Amino acid sequence: MTPREALRSEVFLIYFWVVVSLLTVGGAALAFLTLGLKKDLKSVWVTYRSWLLMTPLIVGCIFIGREATIIGLTLLGLMGFKEFARATGLYQDWWMTGAVYAGIAAVCVTSLVSHPSGEDPAPGWYGLFMAVPVYVIALILLIPILRNRTEHQLQAVSLAIVGFIYIGWMFAHLGFLANTTHHYGYLLYLLFAVEVNDVAAFTFGKLLGRHPLRSRISPKKTWEGAIGALCVSLVLPWVLHFSFPHFGPKQLLFTGLIVGVGGQLGDLSISVIKRDIGIKDMGATIPGHGGILDRIDSLVYTAPLFMHMVDYYYGLN
Repeated sequence: MTPREALRSEVFLIYFWVVVSLLTVGGAALAFLTLGLKKDLKSVWVTYRSWLLMTPLIVGCIFIGREATIIGLTLLGLMGFKEFARATGLYQDWWMTGAVYAGIAAVCVTSLVSHPSGEDPAPGWYGLFMAVPVYVIALILLIPILRNRTEHQLQAVSLAIVGFIYIGWMFAHLGFLANTTHHYGYLLYLLFAVEVNDVAAFTFGKLLGRHPLRSRISPKKTWEGAIGALCVSLVLPWVLHFSFPHFGPKQLLFTGLIVGVGGQLGDLSISVIKRDIGIKDMGATIPGHGGILDRIDSLVYTAPLFMHMVDYYYGLN
């Protein structure tokens, strides 16, 4: 992955112009509704301006190259975990928080470096990447012993393990996809598809929603919205087949299910945590969107499911 390769990649250029076109059309539509029809869309403009900031940063990292992509996504994971730690109170325990930060950094390193003996044909130390959770969890469990503490340690240990595995390691699978041959197709498809899935769920829910999907977890989500989003996600791999031309019908079906089901489960999983601790958003880092974790929650589920599906059928080289 280099700027020169990106400019020569048909996949990268197609996604680039699709995103530019969508942002342009969206901005024009908002301007017409605001200036022409005098609609009050201040909150929508806030969300739109955030997309204008986020999109160049993400696409820019992918354009710059493999290392920038992995490091950029790792920084997102670190920020997401920080939001989780602050919301749950874990942030007050710097021993536990520090161990998770170290674990996320270790995952980043295993994605960047290659196997020392050259056993993996592609960049990235896959074996160690998969084994890092064992060492990080062992470190987290060791901390109460080193500190000679027992009170409230089960809660702290549990939160640290959940924070590392769920945010630090599962989300890091997205960055590891930068090591694959079809990096542009895999990365850009997932980033694009999960957003389409979210928009479809919101749109179908608004237009047709009648039956709550999980009333106590996310009251505004409906079965109609979830099914509509799933249908869109099942069609999308066929429409964007250029992202992975080597995929057969079975892999296209699995890709649709992973995004359509996994994306919504990721959203609901974060909602469980938010409802349990009594907050609406994990943070306020992104105006109109909430926190980093509110924005990447769908990818936390879809990235590892997609990566291991690809590895099973085609390998990661």
